[in-house]
Amino acid sequence: MVDAARARKLADRIQQIVAEMLERRIKDPRLGFVTVTDTRITNDLRDATVFYTVYGTEEERAGTAAALESAKGIIRSEVGRQTGVRHTPSLTFTLDSLMENVAHIDDLLAKARRSDAEVAAAAAGATHAGDANPYKEDADEDDDTGDDGVARASS
Repeated sequence: MVDAARARKLADRIQQIVAEMLERRIKDPRLGFVTVTDTRITNDLRDATVFYTVYGTEEERAGTAAALESAKGIIRSEVGRQTGVRHTPSLTFTLDSLMENVAHIDDLLAKARRSDAEVAAAAAGATHAGDANPYKEDADEDDDTGDDGVARASS
């Protein structure tokens, strides 16, 4: 087992190497506008998952996935050369659904804002259902009880 700090450092380094490789060395025409968003590595440092996003249509995403899969060997050998670890981790490229999640959350927030606006509009002219002061007050303040609650005889 490896400590978490070392695994995180290696994952960050792999992310940098992969991003540089995609930007500078991999010249596949199927490769779209790719952004490497995160990299996670197993505790035994054997497998690394590289998360990426692609702007474009579904066909462009599929083409980018195929390009990454075909360039996996070159990228893995460069990761091994630059990191210097004994066993170069195998790479798995996973499309990050970050953009879809962001769009979904934006839709939910817009729906909540519309709902809040409807409630605020309905509450603008509303009045309380009961009395303004819901607490009952004694109508007769001059009763014959003293401060201790014991009834006194009146003279």
